Amino acid sequence: MSREHVAAEVLSSPEPGRSTSRYLGPNWYASVMGTGIVANAGAILPFDVSGLKDFCLVVWLLAAALLVGLLIATAIHWLRSPQTARSYGHDVQMSQFYGAPPMAFMTVGAGALLVAHSFLGLRVAVDLDWVLWTLGTITGLITATLIPYRLFTEIEVRPDAAFGGWLMPIVPPMVSASTGALLIPYVASQSGRSTLLYGCYAMFGMSLIAALIIITLIWSRLAHFGSSNSGRVPTLWIVLGPLGQSITAAGILGAQAHLAVSSQLAVGMSIFGILFGVPVWGFAMLWAVLAASLTIRTMRKKMPFSLTWWSFTFPVGVTVTGTIRLAVQTGLPAFRWASAIGYVALLGAWLVVVVRTSHATGRGLLLRPPAPGSTTPAASKVSRSQS
Repeated sequence: MSREHVAAEVLSSPEPGRSTSRYLGPNWYASVMGTGIVANAGAILPFDVSGLKDFCLVVWLLAAALLVGLLIATAIHWLRSPQTARSYGHDVQMSQFYGAPPMAFMTVGAGALLVAHSFLGLRVAVDLDWVLWTLGTITGLITATLIPYRLFTEIEVRPDAAFGGWLMPIVPPMVSASTGALLIPYVASQSGRSTLLYGCYAMFGMSLIAALIIITLIWSRLAHFGSSNSGRVPTLWIVLGPLGQSITAAGILGAQAHLAVSSQLAVGMSIFGILFGVPVWGFAMLWAVLAASLTIRTMRKKMPFSLTWWSFTFPVGVTVTGTIRLAVQTGLPAFRWASAIGYVALLGAWLVVVVRTSHATGRGLLLRPPAPGSTTPAASKVSRSQS
């Protein structure tokens, strides 16, 4: 099986009639991210809604169960089909989605603190979050360096190749920044809290600047080539991921800074959360309108269902959490109501994608490899040089 023909399942419709036992890519972990963020955002929503906390706990338990189930399924997949499993890391599209497992770990870990602390007990919740945050941070830093390195050295991309999936491997450090900030109060020493705070800010910058470069490339591709094939349109929503997560991270880090640095620095970091967050939120709203317009346009042409539809959930969810942070920091009712509207949209998208995923999984469609010879917008540098 050549690298060009290894599945980019996220970009193509499954071929009916093919085996369902040998295809389980890292993009499946987007379902954990998309489910977990529904619980996490709901837990901090600035409204007192009857039954919301219980609902969030149930959804978090579902996300945790999905994570455990996928880890077991992935291990079995690697044991039974090691050649296919290894090939994902060399595929021009699927390799980008190795950023999903680290974010899935950290989303469930943050939910243990935000949602399930009363259910698990605070000590267990903190310990679980530390384990999942550490695992997610280490693997996320690996994807943030290794996957772009492979893109730069092994893959020859066409001018229209940039898509939202390119953001997936570089967003985990931003998730580490926002979820790591939640752990600062549970570090015993002052130097430890300071180290964690500054480490989170470093990961914030690492992810943000790389994301801005990639978003520029995506904008350029849209301007020059349009929205391309319909399978990639949902990935436009991934752009909201680093935007919303950066607003969340800046806000939480600013709020926790007084625990780790001098009061003067802490005030500055808190102010930065607003001065950074509001302008980025404005661009996020612009992108949301553009992405929604392109999505509606494509749906009119019967956009096929695939796992890329999970892009409608986690990026929207972290934009909601960023909006909630701005509501807390500014005290403006406009941000409070914007967060409520965003959460309702998130719930609607999540329910649709859960139903469609369950239906497609039941039919075995999402576990099938794509048709042989399916085209991708890039090819192996090695294979091109030899052709």
